[in-house]
Amino acid sequence: MKIILKQDVAGTGKRGDVVNVADGYAQNFLIKKGLAEPATPKALQQNLKIKEEQKAAHDAETEQATALAQKLKDTTISIKIKLGESGKMFGSVTTKEISEKLAEQGIAVDKKDIIISPNPIKELGIFTAEAKLPSGITAKFKVIVESEK
Repeated sequence: MKIILKQDVAGTGKRGDVVNVADGYAQNFLIKKGLAEPATPKALQQNLKIKEEQKAAHDAETEQATALAQKLKDTTISIKIKLGESGKMFGSVTTKEISEKLAEQGIAVDKKDIIISPNPIKELGIFTAEAKLPSGITAKFKVIVESEK
């Protein structure tokens, strides 16, 4: 029996896939539990329309992420930190601080999507940070940590 999956089903397919399964499995399990619907011409047409809308949305998201990545690539942020008497920093520069500085420049990146080099920033200098953007796109940008005088 040909069905359209409404949800991901392990071993059968992903949401929106049109698959052939045994009649009993389709009737007694997938359709009964609301995981699938019979692949009627109307349902197939509706499924195709939904897939086209999803592709258009994904393409738009990818385009936005690419534009944001280009903007980030040319971005340098400066963070001023108070130093102790011996010239050492208290704590480290956090992704929250970096996210806030990016927001001040009109670039919205969530703190969870910012990756600081393998080690936390605990000293003055120029560092490279990376932002994970939608659609698997990443962008690197510079972070300058300076002393607040």
